[in-house]
Amino acid sequence: MPSAFQFQCHLVLIFLAASKGETRYLEVRDAGEDDPFLLLSEDLKRELSAGQIYRRSLRCIDMLSTEGQFTFTADQPQLHCATFFIGEPEELITIHYDFVNINCQGGDFLKVFDGWILKGEKFPSSLDHPLTTSQRYVDFCESGNIQRSIRSSQNVAMIFFRIQQPGNGFTVTVKKNSNLFPCNVISQTPSGRFTMVIPQQHRNCSFSIIYPVVIKISDLILGHLNGLFLKKPSTSCAGVGDFVELLGGAGLDPSKMFPLADLCHSFHGSAQMKIGCDNTVLRMVSSGKHVNRVTFEYHQLDLQETETRKENSIEEFCFPSI
Repeated sequence: MPSAFQFQCHLVLIFLAASKGETRYLEVRDAGEDDPFLLLSEDLKRELSAGQIYRRSLRCIDMLSTEGQFTFTADQPQLHCATFFIGEPEELITIHYDFVNINCQGGDFLKVFDGWILKGEKFPSSLDHPLTTSQRYVDFCESGNIQRSIRSSQNVAMIFFRIQQPGNGFTVTVKKNSNLFPCNVISQTPSGRFTMVIPQQHRNCSFSIIYPVVIKISDLILGHLNGLFLKKPSTSCAGVGDFVELLGGAGLDPSKMFPLADLCHSFHGSAQMKIGCDNTVLRMVSSGKHVNRVTFEYHQLDLQETETRKENSIEEFCFPSI
């Protein structure tokens, strides 16, 4: 069975509301042969020699995980197109316009969104992003040469566009930049290990895994400042300024997902949870007063896995949906 992430990426066809200030959303249909998920292949990365610039044409619906120069040229009116960019967790994405030939006055548009939108849901959510929703859109038709380079705030970004005149199009160069303290992340893979650190910043960070997974938290430090641990109340996490929550759901936006568990006490050990939802999110809420840190690992959930629990384990969720 293909993973939920593959399924969603197969089906990314777009319907976008173009006017500024209106709600933008994506409508999903069957993408058929145009499988953007295939472009995340590690083989392509290995084939590129050092210093070589990867170049290729863009499809109307596309997904990219590599640096390079990419060109879209319309062969017919293209009304609902988008390209999704994804990097490693510790990378930011810079999109630079090299060449643009579109008819802004005739209704064409070319916009960068800081994050992803899928079926009307945003990642990061509006609660977790440093910019307002309107500030996350950069419209070439409004900014022109003023802002030809846009850098994402996390490891994902996208462009969406409408080009009605055959022969018109654009060329962009995509580069990756290091991010010392990754915050909001979408995982490219169904398994991995990650440490999230929020260094005395008042922000919320979400790590999204668009697969049903087993997730195991092995280390959690909350309320850590100058080598001292602050005593936490023994009750629930309600009212606590620093905590970690596990969320599950079928969409992309963490703020619209179901809360499955809260962790508001520092510990060294292991807490494991099986989450059968289409999307699993580990979200850290930080007051900004302390250095918070969580280490976790995850792998795609196999429905044939034994129910025997060798570690501390929390009740499974969302199994009917897979």
